[in-house]
Amino acid sequence: RMPSYKLKGVDVRFPYDAYDCQLVYMESVIAALQKGQNALLESPTGTGKTLCLLCATLAWRESLAPPDRGRRMSASSQSSDLDPTSSQEANKLPTVIYASRTHSQLQQVIHELKATSYRPKMVALGSREQLCIEKDVQKLRGRAQNNACRTSCKARKCYHHTRVNEYLKKNPELGNEPIDIEDLVRIGRTHGPCPYFLSRELHGSVDMIFVPYNYLIDKENRKSLTGIRWENSVIIFDEAHNLEGVCADAASFDLPTTTLSACISEAGQCVELATLQRSISNNADKSGDPENFALLKALLLELSKKIDDISFDSEELGFTRPGSYIYDFLSELKITWETSTMLTDTIDSAISLLQEDSSAPSGKPKTSTCKLELLRDAFRTIFRGKDSSHATCYRVSVFKVCDKKSRTFSWWCFNPGIAMEEFSKLGVRTIVLTSGTLSPLESFAIELKLPFDVRLENPHVIGANQIWVGVVSSGPSGRALNSSYRTRDSPEYKNDLGNTIVNFARIVPDGLLVFFPSYYLLNSCVDSWQTPNQVNGHTLWERICKHKQPVVEPKESALFNQAHEDFLAKVKDSTATGAVFFAVCRGKVSEGLDFADETGRAVIVTGMPFAMKTDPKVRLKRQYLDEEGRRTKTITKPFQVLTGEDWYVQQASRAVNQAVGRVIRHKNDYGAIILCDERFAQAGAQSQLSLWLRPHVKLYSKFGDAAFTLTRFFKDKKPQPRTMSKVQQNTSSLPDLPCLNKVHPLQSEPRQSAVTAFIASAGKNTLPLQNSLFLLRSFYGVCGTRKCFPGA
Repeated sequence: RMPSYKLKGVDVRFPYDAYDCQLVYMESVIAALQKGQNALLESPTGTGKTLCLLCATLAWRESLAPPDRGRRMSASSQSSDLDPTSSQEANKLPTVIYASRTHSQLQQVIHELKATSYRPKMVALGSREQLCIEKDVQKLRGRAQNNACRTSCKARKCYHHTRVNEYLKKNPELGNEPIDIEDLVRIGRTHGPCPYFLSRELHGSVDMIFVPYNYLIDKENRKSLTGIRWENSVIIFDEAHNLEGVCADAASFDLPTTTLSACISEAGQCVELATLQRSISNNADKSGDPENFALLKALLLELSKKIDDISFDSEELGFTRPGSYIYDFLSELKITWETSTMLTDTIDSAISLLQEDSSAPSGKPKTSTCKLELLRDAFRTIFRGKDSSHATCYRVSVFKVCDKKSRTFSWWCFNPGIAMEEFSKLGVRTIVLTSGTLSPLESFAIELKLPFDVRLENPHVIGANQIWVGVVSSGPSGRALNSSYRTRDSPEYKNDLGNTIVNFARIVPDGLLVFFPSYYLLNSCVDSWQTPNQVNGHTLWERICKHKQPVVEPKESALFNQAHEDFLAKVKDSTATGAVFFAVCRGKVSEGLDFADETGRAVIVTGMPFAMKTDPKVRLKRQYLDEEGRRTKTITKPFQVLTGEDWYVQQASRAVNQAVGRVIRHKNDYGAIILCDERFAQAGAQSQLSLWLRPHVKLYSKFGDAAFTLTRFFKDKKPQPRTMSKVQQNTSSLPDLPCLNKVHPLQSEPRQSAVTAFIASAGKNTLPLQNSLFLLRSFYGVCGTRKCFPGA
């Protein structure tokens, strides 16, 4: 029997004995749902956030059912024994839509649902790319795949599509037990029905739908969800820390002139294909008229020339104008509200013609998206809605691409609230945004233009002895650590940072994560550390490798999985003392990966990951927010604003919170967070950290103090002994390194006491002297040469 808790008058069944922070979280969820309010909820990874969210939401939904229906009030899940009246009552219960960024994350949520006693009728939605099992169609991608699927289904040539209705009739219980995309594919391969259309048929009659973000935020995708009663729905955005960026990007577009050139080429192909088809079939269909495609090609040539002829305001700033400028720009090409529909229809016809040609017996299957699709989507973005009022949230930008001759024509949305306001218009009852790292919360509320009456910054379930958080303001030499543009390229900074990482690599057991503000700084430091010292010929990189096997996060997404697997293998390598993953804030390592237990015992953040102020998008975003702030101040009623500088700082802070969230992944985990930049010592920077971290932050002006307390922290945890590598077993192979401390490490009284205690315990130790010296070096977190220990 599961424990039950009475929260806000709702009986919540929970799989385990709940912690106080879990009860508080579930109360916040229920409070928002009961009042029909929006909620912004942060709860650290490891606090059972997903489980709490599921149990609280489903318990509240269950509480709305008539009392005599029992625990499983769901019309569809009990359709075999419910009378029509009861079914109608159950259908009035709100639909819960659970969204996360990726299908793999949703798979984990569905796994959590299985651990609860709640069994809403549910379905997970995915794309044809993930769900199609028809051999020829599943090889295609994008619109080619969609068109091939529709054509095959319309001609009743798809065996799997024809089996859907029959399967659902024989299996009305489908969805009563939690199923994910892999389960649907398994059903399709075993019994024949198309997994894609199974999910589509189910989504209009279920209690709970699991979808990726883009299914809700993208207007075209949202239109396909015809079975949802939006006015009686609850939307949950899990892992919502990037939601504002996703919303803004979904409403924006970038059109490189290279893409435009490809569109011109495709329009030319359409002229040839349409001419050939007309000569063969004598078809007078206007949608396939070669003249239409010739006009499209001519129009795109003019558009390309017009973009190339734009005079930049300056080489640095490029060309920027208010969002409404785009309508004046396009009207000179006769592209207006009146002609836009005809233009997009012609592009649609061109895309269909190209896809038909690629799927013909003599054609090669087209696995990439037509470039014309990107152009069509751009025009739909510009001419959406009934008027151009949304253009005030946009800016037009034209700039050169990486010093090349090509240019990019962009229309950037700087108000992510545009996407979220759509849900208010649809009448959605409650929107819940939650993540392990949402702090600082205020920028979310302001940017998304929604009222969040329920907010929570939850503490962690771990004890104070399970976390070490330190701001290390200076390196072993005593020089300040600061990765700002002013100092980051100096050899002295890179050398000090390298020595800092060497020392912490000695102290931290198993896996160590090191986050840099940018790929530029990561690569610059690694290159510097791999350069031999002019005095002794050794490198900092060699010294790092003696304590941790290194892995560097690749910038190319295709190479990331291999790097991740390499790191995990090196952590588990019994012949070494762990591995270090050099990564980037906002990179793949910092986003959603789990480095629990020995895979992530500490994370080092080497600096504040501020975006480049000269980046056109960053500069225009800051300008937009400042202009909005000045405009809002003229309104008589109080209204909170987010300045460009506030946004700029908070974006960096949120990236830090996301990176440090990689460690401490469950209630029994432990680890260290090391902030190696003097700017983290400022009160403003600390106030931007997640609330649960702030009480644990200690400031260390001297590097030795930080190394000493961190060593004691891990020593108290008594980690399992690791087999030393041959290099570490033989300390004579270590070079006589230069002393890293200008101040003698034995001058401080606490260190003298520590040394006395260490020597006393060493007398009882059976380790060889060379190993004891190695441990002493690791214990100190300093260079460990005889020069540092006179008289030793």
